[in-house]
Amino acid sequence: MPRSERPPGPSETYGRRIVPRGPAPVRLRVLAAAFDAGIFALPLLIGWYVVSSLRDANGGGEADRAVFGGTAIAIALGLAIWNLGFREGNTGRTSGKGWVGLTTRDASTKQPLGPRRALLRPFNRAGIEVVRESTARDEGFEELERDNSAGAMRRRRLTGLAVLAILLMLVMLASIAVGARPLTFAEIFHAIFSSEDSQTDIIVRTLRAPRTVLGLAVGIALGIAGALIQGHTRNPLADAGLLGLNAGAAFFVVLAIYFFGFTAPSQYMWFAFAGSFAASVVVFGLSSIGNGGSSPLSLALAGAAVAFFLQAMTDAVIILDQTSLDAYRFWVVGSVSGRGFDVLWQVLPFLIIGLVIALASTPGLNVLSLGDDVARALGTNIAFSRTLGIVAITLLTGAATAACGPIAFIGLVVPHVARAITGPDYRWLVPYAGLLGAIMLITADVVGRVVVRPGELQVGIILAIFGAPFFIALVRRRKLASL
Repeated sequence: MPRSERPPGPSETYGRRIVPRGPAPVRLRVLAAAFDAGIFALPLLIGWYVVSSLRDANGGGEADRAVFGGTAIAIALGLAIWNLGFREGNTGRTSGKGWVGLTTRDASTKQPLGPRRALLRPFNRAGIEVVRESTARDEGFEELERDNSAGAMRRRRLTGLAVLAILLMLVMLASIAVGARPLTFAEIFHAIFSSEDSQTDIIVRTLRAPRTVLGLAVGIALGIAGALIQGHTRNPLADAGLLGLNAGAAFFVVLAIYFFGFTAPSQYMWFAFAGSFAASVVVFGLSSIGNGGSSPLSLALAGAAVAFFLQAMTDAVIILDQTSLDAYRFWVVGSVSGRGFDVLWQVLPFLIIGLVIALASTPGLNVLSLGDDVARALGTNIAFSRTLGIVAITLLTGAATAACGPIAFIGLVVPHVARAITGPDYRWLVPYAGLLGAIMLITADVVGRVVVRPGELQVGIILAIFGAPFFIALVRRRKLASL
């Protein structure tokens, strides 16, 4: 029989892409809904477990339960709004629907719903349908494009700053409320507004409030310093350790302990600051030899060389003297506990000056990020801009390290999170990095008071435990290591 006269068979459709039509199968929709419900329920389950473990019989208090319960509810609601509102409204897919290959769209236009309509979908399903992803693509479904106009970006950034400021105030309240001694909210407000030198008043005003305010100042300083370091070195893996600032502070602290017998943070704080300053001068001087000005590569190389040398000298001193080792090992962990307002007042002027210089240097840093040749062609004084940045970094990092010891991962992780929100504009990136740094440090301090209650873990240890996996995931996702 000739080919034209044969009836069509299975071989005739070989290689064709068959696109299903109509609504998605119920089983896939149930799987997607279960996955999305799990994302919402997981923080609530963790919060319920933590709150139940903070019963009065276990040493917990009213404020502790309110802080952790409220945090769990806020996280769950935030995930639900992001997943069921913004993600599904803009892309048509929640996390669960993306996993099983489904798309939510308008039944008439075949396009995304938009965040507002997606959030209201549980209450009004009229004109909304769920189909397979292949069906939606074949019928012209296109994700909503983000409004990248100057006005829209400015509104988003200002909104983000407001949200971070509110979150920071809540975290500071949690820092005052949570500790080894359980407190009620009435006791907290009494200690803040009408102190009478009772036991709870002393705990709040002389222990928790100072460390909270110090954590705020140090977190802002480390976040901003990390953003400036990565900007001036153009190295996404750079932090204060790369420029030798922490190593310089550690070496001078050990010398102060060894020669003068200082053991209190308020005693050797000035030596830590002087060590950071001396290390920055040496690094900047070495990086400028030969070409009349430092470059990002020469800064990184000089900083690494100075850091290794100073670390070797520090090790030599602590090996020779047991007293120096005992005092140094507590300082080098990094902590905001045991520091009062006396420490904060001593470093606050340097933090304020460093913050002002950092904010003033952001326009020049935007130009430097284009490359030295482009910046020079635009008339930028590269040596002056880089010197201004090094001064700001030294003041911020030196003062923070002097007050609390070397605290890792804030200056490394925070700039990447801020950059993911704001983009590469340092006029916005620097304020975001400061707020995020303060939130991250105070949160780590609160967690450290709870995990080994009635004792506590230093904030440097908590940041290392949670910061390292977070940064590894960030590097893998954003491919920051491939320069």
